[in-house]
Amino acid sequence: MSDSVFEKPSRRSFLKLGGVAIGGLALAACTGGTSGSSTSSSAAGASSAAGGASSGAAAVTMLGVGNNGQVGTGRSGTSGDTLFICGHQWGPPANFNPLSPTAAWPATGNNNQYIYETPLRWNILTGEIMPGLCKAYTVDGLTITLTMQDGVTFSDGSACTAKDVAGTFNLGKRNEGLSIASFFSDAVSIEATDDKTVVVEVSDVTKNTAQVLRNLCENYVLPMAVFDAIADDALPTEQMDNPIGTGPFPLSKADATQVIMQRNDNYWGQTFYGSLPCFSQLIHPIFNTNDDSQIKFQNGEIDVAQAFFAQIWKMWENGEPVGTFLKDKPYFVPGSMPMLLMNTTKPGLDNPVVRRAIATAIDYAAISDTAMSGYSGEVQPSLIMPSGAEEKYFNASDAAANGWKYDAAAAEKLLTDAGATKGSDGIYVLDGTRLGPWSMITPTGWTDWEAACEIVANSLKAIGIDCSTNFPQQADCTNDIQGGTFDMACWYVSGVNPATPWARFKDVMSQSEMKPVGTTTFANYGRWTNDTVEALLTEASSAADDTAKKAAYDKLDALYRSEVPACPLMYRPDEFFEYNATNFYNFPDEDNAYAPPMLRGAGNTWLFKLQKVAG
Repeated sequence: MSDSVFEKPSRRSFLKLGGVAIGGLALAACTGGTSGSSTSSSAAGASSAAGGASSGAAAVTMLGVGNNGQVGTGRSGTSGDTLFICGHQWGPPANFNPLSPTAAWPATGNNNQYIYETPLRWNILTGEIMPGLCKAYTVDGLTITLTMQDGVTFSDGSACTAKDVAGTFNLGKRNEGLSIASFFSDAVSIEATDDKTVVVEVSDVTKNTAQVLRNLCENYVLPMAVFDAIADDALPTEQMDNPIGTGPFPLSKADATQVIMQRNDNYWGQTFYGSLPCFSQLIHPIFNTNDDSQIKFQNGEIDVAQAFFAQIWKMWENGEPVGTFLKDKPYFVPGSMPMLLMNTTKPGLDNPVVRRAIATAIDYAAISDTAMSGYSGEVQPSLIMPSGAEEKYFNASDAAANGWKYDAAAAEKLLTDAGATKGSDGIYVLDGTRLGPWSMITPTGWTDWEAACEIVANSLKAIGIDCSTNFPQQADCTNDIQGGTFDMACWYVSGVNPATPWARFKDVMSQSEMKPVGTTTFANYGRWTNDTVEALLTEASSAADDTAKKAAYDKLDALYRSEVPACPLMYRPDEFFEYNATNFYNFPDEDNAYAPPMLRGAGNTWLFKLQKVAG
């Protein structure tokens, strides 16, 4: 594969990102040898701490065990041959059409590649773009050429070719309402020149090669034999309960309690990854809340979680074989910036003074300490992550001089200086508009975000803004946010990826995907309008070097700070990666960093390297 067109983080910047020391080699697959730090001679001895082994038997060393050096004793029967995962699906799965805006896990866009897979994969630790369905790519000016892996097949046995790759992205030309249509904001064309070769032409206007490659890392390849037969306007609504993809675990069963996937023993990638996974079944139980999933995870009934668990260190202090990638706080590599979205089509929220007052009124330290259990650093008034690979673009002096920080008195002063007065109910009125009632939403069960919303609502009520919380089902929340019918929301924007921080500015501020209220959009959910931002986005995406990019990002961030269309609430892992070594070991961590702490993209690697504790 060609070298990535992105600068890889230096060791210094990476250590600042998460305190990680990269080391270790990719280990043998489940059927192969073991190496590591915890030892056991059998399932009976597997709960021993590092160095312990049952007498009279050869010790087996283990890596990727609990942060306390512990493993469990394994599970028996079907349960022992199953990887249990949670934290992705929070309601009954209704549709496995990946083009649906409310697709069920794992058909959800840019998620675990168990049913569907992507042309390329990205590694959050190294910044590297890695092979996926395509084994290589080259960049020549504004032309990207990809070469398919050998022998790729869909789960029904049919061949997956370059024509499926190109055809998938070209669905975005057939229906501009699909999220994949945004690919053509930065790409002119994508075509298959033969069954093995895909050629992408990047726009000579935006020159945004990074964003095009990001799309190739995040969008699934679909079988054109299926999707070509669907009417263009029906593509996002077509009901699918038997999805056909290239991934290792086709869907077996789904109901209100769980999603079950069965290993495809003819999976094309077993040669690429070196083996099939050592478990034949993958199950995602559906929980109502994080609290429900936490109990099962602690007890070793869940192997891998992407969920917020408060004070996770107490689990291994209590003896459970629970592990995280980092062994010390913050335990997770930061990579995400959940935002307070404000709907600028709503009276009151259309005023930048009110939005700045809201941003100034929020007790960010309480969110970090209480909602995030200390997993977040100090939040800055910027759309740029102030550490890691993005740090070189962060303008600390301008953020300090022209940004905001928690100051309730200053927030009220912003309102009163603008002419706001309190009514008899204690709520401010500005220019005849009462500031509320506004409802702040986030999906039910997302407990850390729910807690953050409560802190925001209480912060706003304390200064005279009428705000309450509401936590609908994830699908309803998604519809409200994408359709622009919400007041305020805690929601995600681009985490650290091959195209950030540009992609994050685009998600929050872009005008190019602006849609009227009631029509689905995938960026600028608050419908903030501005005549200058698109030129600044183009300046940043087409900048020739870091100096030019920094200058463009300074302008974008200054505009962002003056208008405050949204504000970051916390820094969060791009994905929580928590594991329980009751049944499996050889999970990736900072001492066993053969794969990143990801559940998608390059995170696919660990799926094939886990080993059973009980053999």
